[in-house]
Amino acid sequence: MDICEKVAYIKGLADGLELDQSTKEGKILSAVIDLLGDMTDEICEIEDGCDELMAQIDEVDEDLSAVEDILYGEDDDEDDEEDEDDDLYEIECPSCHDVIYLDEDMLKDEGMTCPNCGTELEFDFDEDDAVQEEGEEPETDGEQEG
Repeated sequence: MDICEKVAYIKGLADGLELDQSTKEGKILSAVIDLLGDMTDEICEIEDGCDELMAQIDEVDEDLSAVEDILYGEDDDEDDEEDEDDDLYEIECPSCHDVIYLDEDMLKDEGMTCPNCGTELEFDFDEDDAVQEEGEEPETDGEQEG
């Protein structure tokens, strides 16, 4: 039973009791019941307005999702291509053995704090190391093996 039905039920009970409107108690009860009726009408109107607004919000949300799919759906492919260009390096913290992924910019800082345990980590990263990882021969200082 919602609030509107409850107030209607109370009004019906009051009518069934045949309250005497000439007494003080009868006047007060009648005024309170009328006030309840007015408040219920206002609440029901507000609830109806909220239901309409929620329906409109749902429609706008669906429309916005469609627009996002159109606008950002094409950009997702471009982002994937950019991500492929970024090389990530995997290191393991010697203290907690947590695996941390770093990009070249982070390696150039030559150190960081482990986000898991707080241990200071140091890196010694050269461009030559990156070349060696790609399978190319490392540069020597003019010495050749013979």
